Parts: sequence; C-alpha cells; structure tokens
Amino acid sequence: MSILELRDLSVTYRTEGGDVPAVRGVNLTIEAGDTVGLAGESGCGKSTIAGAVLRLLPAGTRVDGQVLLDGEDVYQMNPGRLRAVRWTSAAIVFQGALHSLNPVHRVGAQIAEAIRVHGSVDGRAAATRVGELLEQVGIPASRASRYPHQLSGGQRQRVLIALALACEPKLLIADEPTTALDVMVQAQVLDLLASLQRDHGLAMLFITHDLSVLTHACRRLAVMYAGRIVETGLGVDVFRDPQHPYSRALAGAFPTIGDPSSRLRPSGLAGDPPDPSALPTGCPFHPRCTVAVDACRTTDVQLRPVGSASSEASAACVHVEPR
Repeated sequence: MSILELRDLSVTYRTEGGDVPAVRGVNLTIEAGDTVGLAGESGCGKSTIAGAVLRLLPAGTRVDGQVLLDGEDVYQMNPGRLRAVRWTSAAIVFQGALHSLNPVHRVGAQIAEAIRVHGSVDGRAAATRVGELLEQVGIPASRASRYPHQLSGGQRQRVLIALALACEPKLLIADEPTTALDVMVQAQVLDLLASLQRDHGLAMLFITHDLSVLTHACRRLAVMYAGRIVETGLGVDVFRDPQHPYSRALAGAFPTIGDPSSRLRPSGLAGDPPDPSALPTGCPFHPRCTVAVDACRTTDVQLRPVGSASSEASAACVHVEPR
C-alpha cells in the first residue's frame, strides 16, 4: 500500500525576477514500511518536495500534479483536514533544531502540545506520553523540563524526532536531520532513526546531499538534479554502480578510507547547478558532464527503466540503454 505518491509534481516559486521552477514533473512512490532517500546538491529541489508534501511552501507558490498521502490528495484537503493529517499521517524532522524548537518553552511542553492538539488526552496522559517518547529517542524523561538551549545539538535533534513521532505518523520525512551534527553524533542519530523505523514500521523519506548517509539509512535512493529525478534504484546499487553521470560524480566525491589517492586527488564535480529559471537546453546536466555528446545538448531524456527485468533501477541519460 502506498503511503506517499507524487504524481507529476511540479513546484514553481513566484519571485520579483519571475517564475522559478524548483521541481519539474517528479514521480515518486513510498510504500508502507519502505525507506526512500532523496539525494542531490543544494538547490536541486529536495527540500521543496518535503515542504510540498504537507503544504508548507510559501504563499503564492504554484503546485501542479498530485501529492497523495495515504491515497488522499493533500492539495484537495480543506484547512481542518490538513491540520488533522499533519503529525498523525506524516511528520517532518528539519535539520536545524534551534530553528524548529521554541526557545522560550520547555521541550516537554512542546511535545505535549502536539499530543493534546491531535488527541483527546488530558495533561497527565500527555506528560506520560512525553516521557515515553523521550526515552524512545535515548533522552531521560527528566529532561522534559529543559529548555532547548540547555540540551546538546544531538539531544535537540532527538527531541525533534520525538516531536515528529508524538502522534504515531505513518510517514516520517527527515530533511537533512544530521547536517549540523558532528560525525559521531550523526551516526548515533542515523542508528536511532533506523531502529525507530523498524520498530514502528514507518515509511520514511530521508533527504540529504550525502549519498553515503542515504545508503546507510535507506533501501531505495532517488537522485535529483535541476528539479528532476535523474536516477532511482536500490541504495547499495546506486552508490556502488551508479548509472547516471551525475550520480557517479556524487558517489565519487566521497574519499575511500585507507586510500591516500582518493584523499589527495578527490574526484569532485566542477561547476555549479544551473539556475532553475534559465535551464540549458537538452539534458540540464550536460554543461558539467564529462561524457556529454551532441545528443545531450538537444535531447532531454526522461527517466526510464534500466537493467534486468527484476531491477528497480531507472535513469535519465542518453548513455543508458532502456530496458
């Protein structure tokens, strides 16, 4: 059963300089209990998709296509229905805990508020639930009386996860949840998210620029460039044997531990992503692609299945033979 289905989703921001197409015709399905990672450089449209799922985009943004949450179109919901599905059907963990948590309210009170708003429970039952949630994410229940600034960065991020799980959603969206953390704490948060996903049977959309993080946390990956998905497949396959040149560039940007050559001569990606309001003709990646041919400058290849009949892989590149 599909928990989240994006059908030809397009998102256009309206600015003083004109319309900016941030997401262009994205199709993506997440089944119950599945974990999908969304990767790509800053500005490729990842966080826009996260905001689009629960209508958290700025006023005036044009959204075309459909966002089906548990079979129901989010953009056909009235305000009351939308409030009801937030937290209960889907919840989001953002990357900056200090920007997401209210600095003048105790963390326990912030979690309890979500529980009371979305469930008919009294104050004592909500307080008990807050303690349970904090314990689940590895924080003593006694820390519920702390303010956000009294907790470490890793603890604040765990509080955000507890807040997202407060109403037992079916889908958890994690938008760069470990970017601001050091490597050791990042690993702890990733392990926590993986264990919570297994224990609760959550569907999860994990968003980051770090392919290695997604390979650790997700079964499937989708790689985005210039507002579109350019490759999908099993996480291990996309990381170890990427089909699209952009995916190969992302995977190659990570040094191999114990290999001095990868540290001294990193295989980075030259240039910058294109301006969404002035995309090049053909494949938008061709100005940066080391294997681009004449066809890349004129042909915008759509995502298509590749590999064996049993493969879940697809890619959008003239160099990839369709199945």
